[in-house]
Amino acid sequence: MSRALPKYNKRRVGLAGGAAAVALTGAVIAGTALAGESSEGGGADARTLAGPGTVSCPDVASQLPAIPASAQAEVDRNLALLDQQITEANKRLVDTVGQGGPNFVQNAILGPLEDKRVATVNRIATAIGRTADRPAGLDALAACSLDAQGDPAAPGQEETGGTETSAPPAGDAGDDAGAGGGDAGAGQDGDASGVGTISCPDVAPQLPAIPASAQAEVDRNLALLDQQITEANKRLVDTVGQGGPNFVQNAILGPLEDKRVATVNRIATAIGRTADRPAGLDSLAACTLTK
Repeated sequence: MSRALPKYNKRRVGLAGGAAAVALTGAVIAGTALAGESSEGGGADARTLAGPGTVSCPDVASQLPAIPASAQAEVDRNLALLDQQITEANKRLVDTVGQGGPNFVQNAILGPLEDKRVATVNRIATAIGRTADRPAGLDALAACSLDAQGDPAAPGQEETGGTETSAPPAGDAGDDAGAGGGDAGAGQDGDASGVGTISCPDVAPQLPAIPASAQAEVDRNLALLDQQITEANKRLVDTVGQGGPNFVQNAILGPLEDKRVATVNRIATAIGRTADRPAGLDSLAACTLTK
């Protein structure tokens, strides 16, 4: 059995060419001038804006199939989390006005938001897939854009009123960020600059026997985990002295954890297609900074 999907957005916007309707959410936020911010994936060009703008994201709820009754509560919880993530990103836009270089918004706000959304939509797909066909392609709805305040959204990305939430807890309640421990992930750079190195639990030894049909996909994602650590260590060096006391956690460790959640979920899904899906890999996502 399934029941009707709750509405999370006030209106939908039709995409050109008869594509499925995709609504964009974002809370309109007033703010002070933001100079020189840009979004590499589209959004605001580098210029002085009247305000920090708003984050607009594709609506996931309208793209879901019928939801089994057994998955409804988990799906609702993660749809609400998607709205909360947008609210947090919009707040961060205001709180960080003037910080960082020309790519700060993309690297510190839009990029991490996309990673969080990938992990969240994967949880939605997994919940539905336990008792029905797993919806494919939800990852395509993860990327968001920045709409400059007072400017129209890009075609097909018209802004809608977002869902306000109460003050969110630190981090995403839906992300299982276990303490982890274990061996540091492979691919870490040495600490040549004195800024420290990032250590992450090793995922490979925690996996069950991998079906031959899943081996290539698992190997690809294990290599991606190593690449993510390497990139995070490089970012440690490149951003020395930037931001406040929580910069490393908010701009490096937090986004890295979100990426790892999405990657280990892909590993679990690949194995689960022809064998028992490994549980608890999310607990290996959190990493630490070792000085």
